[in-house]
Amino acid sequence: MNGLDPQAYRQRIISVFDEVAGGYDGPALRFFPFSADRVLSHLAPRPGSKVLDAATGTGALAVALAQAVGPAGRVMGIDLSPAMLDRAAHNAAKMALDNIDLFEMDAAAPEFRSDYFDAVTCGFGLFFLPDMAGALEQWRRVTRPGGTVLFTSFTDQAFTPLAERFFSLLESYGLDFSGEHQLASQRLVAARTCRELMEAAGFEAIEQHTDQLGYHLRGPAEWWEVVWNSGLRGIVQRLPAEQREAFQREHLAQLDALLTEQGLWMDVEVRVTLGRVP
Repeated sequence: MNGLDPQAYRQRIISVFDEVAGGYDGPALRFFPFSADRVLSHLAPRPGSKVLDAATGTGALAVALAQAVGPAGRVMGIDLSPAMLDRAAHNAAKMALDNIDLFEMDAAAPEFRSDYFDAVTCGFGLFFLPDMAGALEQWRRVTRPGGTVLFTSFTDQAFTPLAERFFSLLESYGLDFSGEHQLASQRLVAARTCRELMEAAGFEAIEQHTDQLGYHLRGPAEWWEVVWNSGLRGIVQRLPAEQREAFQREHLAQLDALLTEQGLWMDVEVRVTLGRVP
């Protein structure tokens, strides 16, 4: 996907998320812990459960899960980015949690035995995996019968109109977001696509929920914090280095017209898809 061979794509993802790890937990990106709270309400993990958090990032969801399953439970967090895992370890230590184990591992190929976990979760990571269907099959494999696999994705309303202005301007700078250059997150914006992937992987009792996690940013500069400390940084880095500062100035000037007394509204509509392993 994205016009790169699999190994090049993998290295690109690792590089981008190593770069953004330091700012990933910033207040402008607080939809990540917000989403973790919503996942807990939909998953309702029991105390003592064993949970795998695939593509754990800085551990927002893993930390919430570890608190929910308690000292008798265990959470395994896996990610390809060493810098993200370092942040996850810091966040777990900050919360004095000793029931989280973190591993540098491909979310699409978890190295655990079959039928081991009570649940597998993935927060905003599945759409980055080249073979989403294969990943879901692997998550099903490591989950016990009766267990749950859950992933989150963004709907087509998420980040509008900020993202619309962002990508429209990037296109005017010559970037292409069609075909093989499609954005990773766009692969899962349709509820039907999410459901069909779960059905094809053999899950039952599939549920889908939509949660609005949006909030007001203080202004365009805070939106840039979202851009520069998330996977969107990799999109900006497609521009030649000499164009990036001009793009930033022009884009943030566009957003001034969207400011209200409350600030700059950032829509974060999230879809939660989950299914049971038969």
